[in-house]
Amino acid sequence: MNLIQKIDLRNLDSFIIIKSFLIWSFSLIVCLLIVGFPVIIFMATFCALASIILQTFLPMSSVLLVVGTLLSLNLLIIFTSAAILTIKGIHPQEVHWLRWLNGKGTHINTSVYASCPLTCDIA
Repeated sequence: MNLIQKIDLRNLDSFIIIKSFLIWSFSLIVCLLIVGFPVIIFMATFCALASIILQTFLPMSSVLLVVGTLLSLNLLIIFTSAAILTIKGIHPQEVHWLRWLNGKGTHINTSVYASCPLTCDIA
């Protein structure tokens, strides 16, 4: 009973905010990898061309510079978007296309075959 009385609500709110931020970060990264696959192909092409162009100026670190910049920019965009969604108070439980994160799948309709009215009464 003493443990329940010692729990501070500010810690609970911060836990919910951190949980929401982490869930948003995870789902945005997954969406970028799966849905944004053509964007990733475009970024890889841009990265290769930029590395070739920068090779004349920075012979040793052009690839590292371009790849590091591109990855940092992607992570910055994802974490900034997750922070904005968290600050606005949009929780992942409220978004209808994130039901798979909560374990609530969409209801699958069972098929009804045309022959069922003829054969279902036999058994």
